[in-house]
Amino acid sequence: MTCMAAAGAATPAVADSVPVGVPLDAVKTTLGVDTPRVATAVPVPVVGAPEVPVHHTGDLLPSPLLPSMPITTQLGSTLVGTPVPNLLGDPKTDGEGSLESPATDVLARTPGAVVGAPLTMPDGSNYGMPNLTTPKLGLTAPELIGAPSALLGLR
Repeated sequence: MTCMAAAGAATPAVADSVPVGVPLDAVKTTLGVDTPRVATAVPVPVVGAPEVPVHHTGDLLPSPLLPSMPITTQLGSTLVGTPVPNLLGDPKTDGEGSLESPATDVLARTPGAVVGAPLTMPDGSNYGMPNLTTPKLGLTAPELIGAPSALLGLR
């Protein structure tokens, strides 16, 4: 049985992050204390296309043999606000503290593998036969790129 989408039907959008509100109302009701407000977003990682291996002159295998995979996501906006009672010892100085972190894009790359063949390219001085050589083996370094920041405030 096949399923056909209706013409003009909307396709689901891919979200960078999913907003989440942390429910702390039950703590306030049960304990009778003011609770912080917390709102954040859960990142949704998106895997990109692997880098294309490149064939270099004189090498039998492409480099890197196992390409690294890019993974992008967005650390969502986070806001934490909490009441600060009797800031200076006087109920008139009640305030609110806040910690806010704006949304930030993050890029990560998995490590890749670089492998060299134990043979050289065909050698004309050896009747076209390849020579033996020491094989290469290595890993490319993983990467994590982003610039998260936070703002601390008191009102």
